[in-house]
Amino acid sequence: MGGLFAAATAEEPVQLTAAEMSAERIPLAYRDKCASVLAPLNRCRQKEWYLPWKCEDERHTYEKCQYDEFMKRVRKMEELRKTKEGARSGLN
Repeated sequence: MGGLFAAATAEEPVQLTAAEMSAERIPLAYRDKCASVLAPLNRCRQKEWYLPWKCEDERHTYEKCQYDEFMKRVRKMEELRKTKEGARSGLN
């Protein structure tokens, strides 16, 4: 399996340009770091008539990407909270 799917299994998915996302007809709300994984999923869904048991690998890859991005945001928020608490405790 080559192309975007192979890149998506790596740590960071390949970013699509705005023109590529527009060509893939990805809605604005879904144009994030996982858009490169969403494009093949949408193509597969259209080809397979949106049958729920089809495109499972692509869907899993997209959901994993979304989860990883969520966890990055959570870790970043925890870091910010710790530095904020550290700054407050230094003033007391």
